[in-house]
Amino acid sequence: MMRKVMVTLAIIGFAFALLPLAFRAGVQAEPGALATEYLETAPRELGAANVVTAIVVSYRGFDTLGEVAVLFVATAGVGAMLTRKRLGPAAVGRRKPATEVLRTATGLLTGLIVMFGAYIFMHGHLTPGGGFQGGVVIATAVLLNVLAAPESHLAHGVMTAVEALSGAAYVAIGLLGAFLAWGFLDPRVMPTGSIGSLVSAGTIPLIYSAIGLKVGAELSGIIEALKGDRP
Repeated sequence: MMRKVMVTLAIIGFAFALLPLAFRAGVQAEPGALATEYLETAPRELGAANVVTAIVVSYRGFDTLGEVAVLFVATAGVGAMLTRKRLGPAAVGRRKPATEVLRTATGLLTGLIVMFGAYIFMHGHLTPGGGFQGGVVIATAVLLNVLAAPESHLAHGVMTAVEALSGAAYVAIGLLGAFLAWGFLDPRVMPTGSIGSLVSAGTIPLIYSAIGLKVGAELSGIIEALKGDRP
């Protein structure tokens, strides 16, 4: 009884704390000073049609590096906890085989899903999307295959290599920006090109490609660990 009372009081406290934010929420008539600076400066300086991309992987690139590191720690934690010893092989043996519809759909859709994920992070400097979104889409293809063939396993060596190389590429591109341009992850190491074209925004497409591959590999590792039969 006391636990329910405490939970109820905690919920009420959070509601009162967030209530002022709800009343102040809304769409501003015009961007603020900082937003206006980004909107005017980012396309001209970095050649990125998607200003959000320029902010995420350039102006606040250190934050993005921290987000990728947090995801890596989460992957390692899930892999350490959800092992065959923890869940037990008996639970694995009780799995039902996938239906013919699921197996057929998986064979038809896997390649399309992976290509769509790659499209998202390769065009993140032009359209809404980016490395995290594209990596999640690629991980859904892995999830679909896990549902269609529960007895299958990922090639851990390949996934580890993709994760390590993409992370190293992200840091290397960042250091090139620090030494050859104006700061860590500065995309002007390469020509910014014409805004709106695929080959533009300097190294931003490469940065987002590295993030997409790393996020996809890490989330795929989590999905594999959740099966509970990792050797």
